[in-house]
Amino acid sequence: MRLGILGSTNGTDLLPIFEAIQGGQLSASIEVVISNNGGSGILKKASDLGIEHYFICHKNKKRDVFDFEMSQILKDKKIDLILLVGFMRILSSDFVDMWSRKIINVHPSLLPKHAGGMNNAVHESVLASGESETGCTIHLVTKEVDGGPILLQKSCPVYSGDTAATLKERVQKLEGEAFIEVINNWSNYEY
Repeated sequence: MRLGILGSTNGTDLLPIFEAIQGGQLSASIEVVISNNGGSGILKKASDLGIEHYFICHKNKKRDVFDFEMSQILKDKKIDLILLVGFMRILSSDFVDMWSRKIINVHPSLLPKHAGGMNNAVHESVLASGESETGCTIHLVTKEVDGGPILLQKSCPVYSGDTAATLKERVQKLEGEAFIEVINNWSNYEY
């Protein structure tokens, strides 16, 4: 399976996916990493790992123009599945239609709880709500933000002394595992 990864932040999940491929636990290849943030950690990681990578600036561009530029690269690379790894942009309807049932996202909570939030705001919301459990969700991307069919959830406890940072670290350990499991079982999903 040929993977394309879109990310805006540190790209923590890139390494476990890469290592699973290298170790033979995942029958896939990361063909390209694309980021809208030129200084993102995910671009640095891709460079360090020898993965082809691109920075596409989204500033002063309409969403559909930016998404079209990403699509051209993804088509050229013959991508089978797009992974959103800390991608901090809402995709256009045209992009979602073009790549229908070929885009998955990781959300740092047990959806539908805390849908629509991003990054640390989600972990802060989990703590503020007093929940005893959180985790991550891999879901199919649809036009409704965080509303696509849930493919897999992994959970972990919330401890009384947790901060957003400690919770984020615990959840992120689950995210790479979840991506690997979903990719390995991709042919078994019906949606």
